[in-house]
Amino acid sequence: MTAPVECTDREAGARPEPTAGRTGTWRHGWPLAAANRGAWRRGRLTAGGHWGAWRRGGVTAGGDGGAWRRGRVTAAAAALSALVMAGHTWMPNGFGGLGSLLETFLPWLGVSVPVLLASAAVRRSATAGVAVLLPAVVWCSLFGGMLVDKGSAGGDLTVVSHNVNDENPDPARTARELASSGAQLLALEELTARTAPAYERALADTYPYHSVQGTVGLWSTYPLRDVEPVAIMPWTRALRATADTPKGAVAVYAAHLASVRVLPSAGFTTARRNEAAGKLADAVRAEPLARVVVVGDFNGTTDDRALRPVTSRLRSAQEEAGDGFGFSWPASFPVARIDQILVKGVIPVSSWVLPSTGSDHLPVAAALRL
Repeated sequence: MTAPVECTDREAGARPEPTAGRTGTWRHGWPLAAANRGAWRRGRLTAGGHWGAWRRGGVTAGGDGGAWRRGRVTAAAAALSALVMAGHTWMPNGFGGLGSLLETFLPWLGVSVPVLLASAAVRRSATAGVAVLLPAVVWCSLFGGMLVDKGSAGGDLTVVSHNVNDENPDPARTARELASSGAQLLALEELTARTAPAYERALADTYPYHSVQGTVGLWSTYPLRDVEPVAIMPWTRALRATADTPKGAVAVYAAHLASVRVLPSAGFTTARRNEAAGKLADAVRAEPLARVVVVGDFNGTTDDRALRPVTSRLRSAQEEAGDGFGFSWPASFPVARIDQILVKGVIPVSSWVLPSTGSDHLPVAAALRL
């Protein structure tokens, strides 16, 4: 007799019961222990999650692929910020002085970096986070060196320049504070017929030599000679003098360039200032002495292209030997360095900003090696 043959459920056409509970639909007799087989065929599942999310950009091997799709507006803003900083010289200056206005406050575009970075974090956007590197790199290439203290000890000549404000309520106190700086040369701008005598009296004991020409004055512990006004405007706002220091003669220019305004109808009005800068540059170009110091209120920064006739021939003490940007205006919350100490033929050793006086500007100072 033939032995009975056992057949399996599959061979008998029977549908076996799931071994661990019903976890999905049976297809063709093949159980799926963890998911619906139909879902596999429809492309919905992967070993790690929902396949449809892959196709929609929702999942990557390392996390949420939407991180690369989100934050496109923030990324675009970051690219624009980098472009404006890198290409600020291409900003047209013919209409409304937009180029000069941008360059006056150019360092402040760096504020866009933490703002955009915060936006990228809120959006959880990898694209925006990477894009923010662009303005960060550009800003550091332009201004990173300003964050390092480049000063050192020593120097043969200390110079202070200060726009004292024609409405200064206490000129005598301001004069005493400036005299305590220890400067050998002190240049004051925005003097008036009312305030000039007060400064002369308060500074007489410290500075035996001085000259006032129009609205600017120069005080010195060293003899001054060949003092004369420099015609940069219809009225006197600049002077030139020779200071006889123990290390030799130094040509000193003190100037107050024309004021600028931002007007809705005309934009950043700088025409008179730019004209005065050109005339000052002509005087410096014709200077016979090798050692030259030019100080004063320029109503503009060294980044401003309109001041290049002057700044291109001289070096900024703050940029070479300062600590930080040395912002000098307005005194209550300085946002721009419009008061300058520029040199030629001498070496800046250190540069700094003095405490506030009764003026709307802060005094600026520099130690020079002759």
